[in-house]
Amino acid sequence: MTRKISDGAARIKLGLADELRLGNLEARRDWGFAGDYVEAMWLMMQRDEPTDYVVATGEEHSVREFAEIAFDHVGLDPERHVVVDPRFERPAEVDHLVGDASRARRELDWAPRVSFENLARLMVDADLERLSAHALPVGGPSSLA
Repeated sequence: MTRKISDGAARIKLGLADELRLGNLEARRDWGFAGDYVEAMWLMMQRDEPTDYVVATGEEHSVREFAEIAFDHVGLDPERHVVVDPRFERPAEVDHLVGDASRARRELDWAPRVSFENLARLMVDADLERLSAHALPVGGPSSLA
């Protein structure tokens, strides 16, 4: 979901799309940065004995919040570009998913470093960079001449 939103915000900013269609904007999830999670996995592998850990931020945020941050980051109003489409709603939606990483924090001395807000901005920036090679100049094809 996060990638769909960051990609959509970047595409709209670059003039490659006009809208982003999403399902339930109120679904809440515990979203974190993959690099933080890889660090936690590495720390787990350094242990003498295998143990199960939950790796999570411990914070839950809505799809709407992620979209607002992503669109705000590129100077766009999500209300003008995000369209709720029932086709993208999950029939068995879990409204709230949040993890408890207290054991990983305690035993591995691990904590996520990238905030939810920074995650959204990092993803949008990466998609802007990736997509900018495909975007036409502001004047469209005629400005290429």
